[in-house]
Amino acid sequence: MNQTIEHIYQLYIDSTGVSTDSRKISKDNLYVALKGPNFNGNRFAKNALDAGASYCIVDEPVDNLDNRIILVEDALVTLQQLARYHRRKLKIPVIAICGSNGKTTTKELTGRVLKTTYNVFVTQGNLNNHIGVPLTLLSLNKQHQMVVLEIGANHLNETALLCEIAEPDFGLITNNGKDHLEGYGSIDMVRKGNGEFYDYVRKFGGHIFVSAWQNDLMNASNDLNRTIYGNHKADIIGKIIPGDLLHLEVIINNNRPFNISTQLVGDYNTENVLAAVAIGNYFNVSTTHIIQAIESYVPGNNRSQMVLKNNNKIIVDCYNANPSSMELAIKNLSKYPGEKVLIAGDMYELGSYSYDEHIRILQLARDEGIEHIWIVGAEFTRANDSQHIAEQVFDNTDQLRASLSAKGLTDKTILIKGSRAMRLENVLDII
Repeated sequence: MNQTIEHIYQLYIDSTGVSTDSRKISKDNLYVALKGPNFNGNRFAKNALDAGASYCIVDEPVDNLDNRIILVEDALVTLQQLARYHRRKLKIPVIAICGSNGKTTTKELTGRVLKTTYNVFVTQGNLNNHIGVPLTLLSLNKQHQMVVLEIGANHLNETALLCEIAEPDFGLITNNGKDHLEGYGSIDMVRKGNGEFYDYVRKFGGHIFVSAWQNDLMNASNDLNRTIYGNHKADIIGKIIPGDLLHLEVIINNNRPFNISTQLVGDYNTENVLAAVAIGNYFNVSTTHIIQAIESYVPGNNRSQMVLKNNNKIIVDCYNANPSSMELAIKNLSKYPGEKVLIAGDMYELGSYSYDEHIRILQLARDEGIEHIWIVGAEFTRANDSQHIAEQVFDNTDQLRASLSAKGLTDKTILIKGSRAMRLENVLDII
């Protein structure tokens, strides 16, 4: 049977939520059959009904006469339209967190700050793409007062699409970095892709938050309503207080300064913290609540964590990596006293830039005075063949683990960083 989006929305309202996985159906879920290169959810519509789904949205004819199966032209587009329809019905502020590096940390910090004062929903995990954003929006209910939405993209027009779905009123671009170069094609296209958020705000209105240290973003947003955070010329000023973890002196609108002692590693997290301060202040969260929220945030999922073990300081930042984030992490490592070890895993999705970028990172680590450079993966190995910079070379994480099992590390500051698929966190237990 065919239905309009209004009718499907009523089915959603009467359901217990949306599921796109027929293996994870809760009673009275609305099942949306999505397709990918290696799967076709249409084939499992009957399974979803048998598991307790109230209705199924499919985009291929199903050999079943059950009137709970609804045929649409494109199930993914229907999911996206349903999410936008729900977002419009709720009429709550949507705060979009876009950019190359630091999105998740900024999202988590911002969410914690706002939750001290409001009922806030925050993107769960990495549900930040053309499927995850709709699912996030469809997780909202009438009790939520706002949503902090992470927007991820790996090619042009994706941020624009996600903005069309989520219709953000507020938000920011963290920075423009060398992420997803394979999909974007160049750093200029990364800037253009991230800039689609500004294009949306420019067309439909809203308020943005911009780092004063990001000159390209400052220039690209000077015609927009904005709050600036960063240096002495900003609305929200942050000054780094030296230490193993990030400590800041913060001044809001020339008022009395206050300190924030975070549990984050790395000066590069300064902008993420100040973004959360700026957004919290904009929404009238008290300074006391801002400080408490940020200071109580413990990074997880192998992002900017400090682990003390065997007299080592281990900086665990191996959830993901690209040339920009790797560069910042290495420069941060170089500031620590004593012997330093870089354990660097391959950086993925760099396309034709991969060889040169892996060489550049090796040279940077050498020039920053990192005493022990260990590399893991085919891309770093290929780059090192012409440079001979790395002290130790491993084909994969298992080889690295075997080496550490034979001879551990002590009295070092160690940075572990690589792309998610390298799974470098698997060596933590034996360092």
